[in-house]
Order: sequence, then structure tokens, then C-alpha cells
Amino acid sequence: MPIKILMPALSPTMEEGNLARWLVKEGDTVSSGDVIAEIETDKATMEVEAVDEGKVGKILVAEGTEGVKVNEVIALLLEEGEDASSLDGAAKTDAAPAKAEASAKTEAPAKSEPSAPAAAEPAAPAKAPPAPAGDKGERIFASPLARRLAAQDGLDLAAISGSGPHGRIVKRDVDEALKSGTGRKAAEATKAAAAPAAAPAPAPKAAAPSGMADAQVLKLFDEGSYEVVPHDNMRKTIAKRLTESKQTVPHFYLTVDCELDALLALRAQLNSAAPKDKDGKPAYKLSVNDMVIKAHALALKAVPAANASWTDGGMLVHKHADVGVAVAIEGGLITPIIRRAEEKTLSAISNEMKDLAARARSRKLQPQEYQGGTTSVSNLGMFGIKDFAAVINPPHATILAVGAGEQRAVVKNGALAIATVMSVTLSTDHRAVDGALGAELMAAFRQFIENPMSMLV
Repeated sequence: MPIKILMPALSPTMEEGNLARWLVKEGDTVSSGDVIAEIETDKATMEVEAVDEGKVGKILVAEGTEGVKVNEVIALLLEEGEDASSLDGAAKTDAAPAKAEASAKTEAPAKSEPSAPAAAEPAAPAKAPPAPAGDKGERIFASPLARRLAAQDGLDLAAISGSGPHGRIVKRDVDEALKSGTGRKAAEATKAAAAPAAAPAPAPKAAAPSGMADAQVLKLFDEGSYEVVPHDNMRKTIAKRLTESKQTVPHFYLTVDCELDALLALRAQLNSAAPKDKDGKPAYKLSVNDMVIKAHALALKAVPAANASWTDGGMLVHKHADVGVAVAIEGGLITPIIRRAEEKTLSAISNEMKDLAARARSRKLQPQEYQGGTTSVSNLGMFGIKDFAAVINPPHATILAVGAGEQRAVVKNGALAIATVMSVTLSTDHRAVDGALGAELMAAFRQFIENPMSMLV
């Protein structure tokens, strides 16, 4: 039977994507690991690799197609010995199970009336068949790449549930087994981890009563006085996540003013001392934001209880400060992450941030470069914004909103003086970071900003 190539889920939040470009054509032979297409997600354009070997029999979704649902069949791959005549039969064979599965998912809630978390359970048994097959000594269907990875890590394929065509075990199944542990316990852990994910689903519905339907909004404006611009995947994701954040995370805010004169002087000194290559290009060029990232990371190291994430099961206290930095891109924003920022030099942070920001704007970041993190920094100072309060990006418990540095009148030793001052506001999840703890974190942050030499130690 031909192998179905499905639209992959390239991030936890992805529900659909745009098939930007095919890198193969019908009749091409592909091997496991070959790049076959480019997919645009809500955050980036990513390359998709083949998980099986064979010949591209039929491309079902043309390049340039938008809104392709995750797990939708986008192409068919012919295995060795198969020809194009088997494609029609495969399509008919695949259609019936798909309809039956859809019908089962629709009818199940009506019969049992389960709660919201239980509604996700009917889909789980679909992965079960491959494990019993191995127990009975029958053939285990797995891609060559999955077999190789399982062998390298000592995993038992018979205990891994396959999510590929016809229950075939593919790379992502092996990756899940590695994360959760091997054997049947791994599969159970994966289901257990997936179950809570369904619980937050009702949250967005809470916004409906206070919102307005499209028809109601349009009535407020004269016809022809506006242009309707459809939401792309990024804007939909931003809207959904920030709405959920404001509805479910109890925000509170702490603002401090930091004097920047010492930091600006040190920055100028370090930049002038940067070594240059043969073309005269400096090895680094520090920005104020680079030093803010470092100061925030060191403050979290000094106040480790604030480097946390709230979960219903317990507080996650992180061992390192992985700082997400908001980068504005066309149509929205993305937060690439500086991992272990507390351990990195200012020059390393600066160069890494420039690379991440450039690739973010061209949508070339990999998911691991913008997913996760333990805190965030959002800097609007370069736009002349004096101060603002940012919305927390779960699962983070904190986000630092940085305003512009400006000369202000200050009192020093009882006399009026002029200093360059920057207002910084910390938004915190009150479930994880209480007022006193947040104040301690901001005091540590200001100490590093106003005494920047301490960041070089």
C-alpha cells in the first residue's frame, strides 16, 4: 500500500500550516531524512524531512496552499515494487477508515457526555495496535530512521505506538518514547501528559460574551470605509495565547527606575575594545538590550525562587535562566530564547541575539529556538516608549518590560542632578511570584544595571 505523507505538527500550538514549497516532484525517489517540502507555521518557515523511503507517487496538496490541517494527507509515497496504479485503490481504502474515525469522534461525546478532559481520550486507542502485533511475533511496521534511532537508544519497538501511515512507527514516536521512558509505561505517560492539554480548551470561549460578532462590528462603520485583512496563523496564535494569558494568569506589576550612566559608559568602553577582523569589523557590538538580558538572567540566579513556572501539580523552579526576547516581525512577534543566559558573556549574548533576530525576521528559526524559556524581555525603548506593562507568555511567570533611557532630574545627596534613567516594569504571575519576591528580583536587577561591572565577574 502507498504510504501517506501527512501535514506534520511542527509546534505544540500548530493546528494548520501553509504548504509553501515542494522540494520534490512526482516520480522522484526519496530516502528517510531527505528534505521534501517547506511548511510555513504560525512562527517560521521550516523544512520537512521524509520519514520513509520510496517514490513520490502523487502530490495531493499543491505548493502555495494555505490552511492545510495538521495530519491531512499531502502526498502519497510508493514503496518498492508498487506503481501508480495502486494510488486510486489506496485513496479509496484510506477514505473509509478516516470517515469511520471522524464519525466515532463525533458520536462518542453524545453517548457518554464526558467532561472536557475526557473528550480527548477517544483518539488515543488509534495508536494502540502496533504494540500487540510485536507481542505476538508479527512484523512491526517502522520507518528505517525510527528503527535506527530505537536501536541506538535501546528501545523496544514492540512497546512503541506508531502514529505514521497504517500504524507505522516514525521518528516522532521514538522521540516521544525517549522523553517519557520506554515500554508500555512510556505510552501511558504520553497519554497522561496529553490529557491535561485538553483542559484549557474552554478558556477562549469565555471571551465570547464580551466580544462582538463580525456582523455587529461591521454595522458600526460605513460600507467602503475599511478593508478586511484576513488573520494569518501567527495573528490567530498571538490572539489566542494572549487572551488565555490575561484570562487565566493573575498579573500584577512592579516598576523601578534604573540609572544608566555607568552602564552606558561601560558599554562604550567594551565596544571600543572589541577586537577587529582584517576588514575592520568588530567581533561584537553590545546594545543596552544585551546588557538588560544579562542583568535579568543574573537577577534570576540571585533570586532563584522567582525563576519559576506555575503548574497545578507543583511549582517548577528552573535551574537556569533561559531568557526569551521579543522580536517584532512582519505580522506579529516572536520570542527567540537565549539559553543559560546567566552563564554567557555579554559578547556571546550580543552575537547570539543578532543571529536569532535576523533569522526570526526571515522566519527561519527552529521550534527549539523559540519554544520554552523561563522568562522574557520586551524592550520598546528604541521606539521612545517611556514605560509599559507586558503580557506574560505562559508558561513563564515573569516578563520584563523595558522603556527608553532618558535624561531626568534626580536628587543625589540632597541636591538636584541630571541622570539617564530607564523605567522597567516586571509583570508577574501572582501564583508563582508574590509581591515581596518580585520586589527582591527587581532590586537585584537594578543592582546589576547600576553596577554593571558586576556582570563581568
